[in-house]
Formats: sequence, C-alpha cells, structure tokens
Amino acid sequence: MSSELRRTMDRQPEDLQRILADPGPAEAAAERLRGRRVFLIGTGTSWHACNHGGYFLRAAGLDARPVEAFDAAISGPHPGADDALILLSHRNTKRYATVVRERAAALGVPTVLISGIGAGGDVETVTGETTAAFTASHLGALARLAQIATALGADLGPLPDVPVAVAAALAGPGPQVTAPQRLLEYTGSGTNAWTAAEGALKLRETAYLPTQGLSAEQLYHGPSVALQPGDALVALDGGGEGGERVLEIAAGAERFGVRVHRISEHGLGEPLSVFPLTVAVQRIALEIAEELGTNPDSFGKDRPGATDAWGSIAL
Repeated sequence: MSSELRRTMDRQPEDLQRILADPGPAEAAAERLRGRRVFLIGTGTSWHACNHGGYFLRAAGLDARPVEAFDAAISGPHPGADDALILLSHRNTKRYATVVRERAAALGVPTVLISGIGAGGDVETVTGETTAAFTASHLGALARLAQIATALGADLGPLPDVPVAVAAALAGPGPQVTAPQRLLEYTGSGTNAWTAAEGALKLRETAYLPTQGLSAEQLYHGPSVALQPGDALVALDGGGEGGERVLEIAAGAERFGVRVHRISEHGLGEPLSVFPLTVAVQRIALEIAEELGTNPDSFGKDRPGATDAWGSIAL
C-alpha cells in the first residue's frame, strides 16, 4: 500500500548517510555544550529523542537532563544561565518549546536547536515530513545527538554502520506483528525503554490502537498483571544485561498466553541499537495501519469530528 509514511521511512538510510557524512554542525554544537549541565527539551516523539540524547550525552560524562517542554515551560526544571539547552523540534512550531527557548535566550543560555531542514535550527536533520507520524526526522535527530555526544567523547559504537543497519531493518520480512485482539504492549530496557514508548506512540498515531510502551521493570512491577491471553507484547532487546531482563519478562508473558514478538539487535552495541529497533517499531505501526485500513498520514484527522474536537488547541 502506498503512503507518504512508507515513502518517508524508505528514505531513512539515505538521510542518515547524508547526516553522518556532515558532522560539522554537530561538532560546533558540542563546543557550546562542553562543560555545562545540559537540559534536553521536547514533546511527543521529540521527548523520546530527548531521553535517547540524554543517554548518549551521559556516555560522554555530561550531566544531561531530559525534561518535557510543558514541564520546563510551566513549573518544572529548566536551564539557568550556567546551563545549556538542546531543544528538539521537527518543525520548530511547538508552543511550550518556544516558551523555553525564549526564556533561555533572555538568560543567555547557550542553545542548540535540532530541527528539520529549513525550520530555523542550528543543527538540521532532514527535509520536512508531510505525514504527521514523524519517522525520518526522529532518526535524523538521534543521529545528530549521537554525533554531538561523540564529539564530546562518548564511545557509542560504530556510528558509520548505522545507515546499513537501518537499511537492513527496512528490508526483509520484518517483525510481522499483526493487530491483537485487545492490547499491544511494547517493552525495552535502558535507552530502548524509549524506543518502546516511540513504538506505542507510532501505533496510536497511525492505527489508532490502544497500546503503551514501558521499560521492562515498569511493565513487570504492576502493568503486567493486566496482560491477558491473546494480547501481544513486543520485546525490544538491544543487548547487555538489560536485554536479558527484557527477554526474561517476555518469557513470563508468553507462559501466560500473551503473543510475544522478540526483536533483537546486537550488531551495533546497545547504544546504537536504538536505530534499527526504532525502524522495527515504525514498521509495526505502518503495517498494522495497512492491515486495518487506516490512513497513517492523517493523524486521525480523517475521522468524523476529530478536527472539530482537537483543532482549537494550540500545538
């Protein structure tokens, strides 16, 4: 089935190849952050990228603190004059991210805006997406964050190998996850807990199914009791001790009759496993939307009454 989302996903290896061949903007950004506590601010998919970015920057020895844009704008932690700010925004149009950016500018906080090409960012990712389920710009932001962390001394693994791994994740039979009878859960550990959250978000945006993405420990200590035979669980294994825990919990769910799909990516090491695993959950969302006949590009606006209900609320 043809969709803008499928076309955008298919171009991701080329987008990543171009970004990784151009480290200059990320290296310049890294110098603005060096020696400072760094706040990473975003919303939605960009919030997930903030948490991946925090993981990358902590590998470089930085004090990196992801905070949702709303919280930072209203009452939560936000950068002060001695800190630095990374702001993640696909189109640079979000209301609360703008509040945080303007406050930081007034305080003289060094700020790095990572955004799509032509959106006014300091570090650009990819050409603008016309589907609301952002995919290429998310991986592009992760690539830029990985470049920044690498420039600051992080050893994340073989970053130049990422485009090939993403191409492999896009090719072949894929995860082959179908719509469940009732509920689909995602789980992962470490930074891949946020890959799980991104998988749930993409499925809701494209196929409108009830789902959530949780860390393995958060899933096990409470929400797992709501899983029923016939439900589905996608277990994301990026390697290491955390990956072992994910698979242990997945096995327990399977013994209870839950349909478990294990997706393992060990070739790049745990930090960079987020790239092919993110593509895997993107594919699940797209393929279930195609299975159910929903429009993955519409953000639900093709449903009767949706625009009237939500259209008056500012982004």
